This record gives sequence, C-alpha cells and structure tokens, in this order.
Amino acid sequence: MEGLSDVASFATKLKNTLIQYHSIEEDKWRVAKKTKDVTVWRKPSEEFNGYLYKAQGVIDDFVNSIIDHIRPGPCRLDWDSLMTSLDILENFEENCCVMRYTTAGQLWNIISPREFVDFSYTVGYKEGLLSCGISLDWEEKRPEFVRGYNHPCGWFCVPLKDNPNQSLLTGYIQTDLRGMIPQSAVDTAMASTLTNFYGDLRKAL
Repeated sequence: MEGLSDVASFATKLKNTLIQYHSIEEDKWRVAKKTKDVTVWRKPSEEFNGYLYKAQGVIDDFVNSIIDHIRPGPCRLDWDSLMTSLDILENFEENCCVMRYTTAGQLWNIISPREFVDFSYTVGYKEGLLSCGISLDWEEKRPEFVRGYNHPCGWFCVPLKDNPNQSLLTGYIQTDLRGMIPQSAVDTAMASTLTNFYGDLRKAL
C-alpha cells in the first residue's frame, strides 16, 4: 500500500496541510453559496485543476458528539444522505484508519455514483478536534463505480467561546470526481453537497 509505510508521519503531514488551509486569509476566498446557517466559499486548489471549498456553520452540540458523527464509523451512514456504503479496510493506532465508501449519483445522475478509498485521521486541535482525510491509490477497483480522489480535506470542530454547548464546524473539501463531468456541474454539486451535509448532520444530532 503506497505511501503508508510510516503512518504517523503521513498523518502529521495531513494534519499540517489542513491547519495551513485553516489559516488562509479571508480575502482569498469567494462565496460559492450561502444559506441561513451555512456559508460555502471556494478558491482554486493548489492540488488539482479544481477548487478547494471551505464550509462553515454553527452546530448545536458538543465537539465530541459532532466529530463522532463525521469520522468513519457506522454512525456516518445513518445520517449522511450522500453516502451509500462505508467499510473500514484497515485500522491503525492513534485514530487512523483506511476506509472505502461510495456516494450516490447527483444532479439527476449527471454525476454517477463514486467510490473513494481514504486514509482518515482524527486528532485534537486547540480546544476541539480535527478529523481529516486524503485518498489513497488503492489497487482494487469496482467496475460499477468511478473512483474519485479526495485531495487533503477535513473538518475542524471547536466549542464556541461564549457557549460550549454549541460548536463551530469548518470543513475544507477538494474532491476530484474524475470521469467526464462539466466543471460547472461539479461546482454546483459541491456547494449543494456541503450545505446539505450540515442540514443532514443537524437533523441527526
């Protein structure tokens, strides 16, 4: 399995990349979609020929509960309407694992179902948690899915200073869906997927 001979340094590098995204100045971002509860921004990705998306919203729950819903595990399938299957392929120490998951078709199936194999890592960040991931080049492929690729992505969750029962959830996502899809369809789908993610998560909690 490529790139995972040293899990600890792989995980640390991933975490540091996400912290770097988290410190990008506000004027570098352009609003892609805004709802009452969630804002999604985007900027050109430095990893591939697409966008890095940032999503942010307040969730009425504790950090640990929110991250337990987001990190790989049975809980995620119960509420995430985009995800259709999730298997943990390998568990490592220190909250690291390799997971394979599939997503439903989107935009009237202009975007057909996708499969991803990701390395996932959950770690403390300031007073909260960071759950981050990156796709691996996993050999075994299933013909009924297009294999997508997640460049470094993750969710920061920290308690609000004035109300620890609420948490600020900030996500960074840069997904290469691959296959022949118009970029405009990808952009529409990504912004909607992120706002729906918050809606689904709020309902579940």
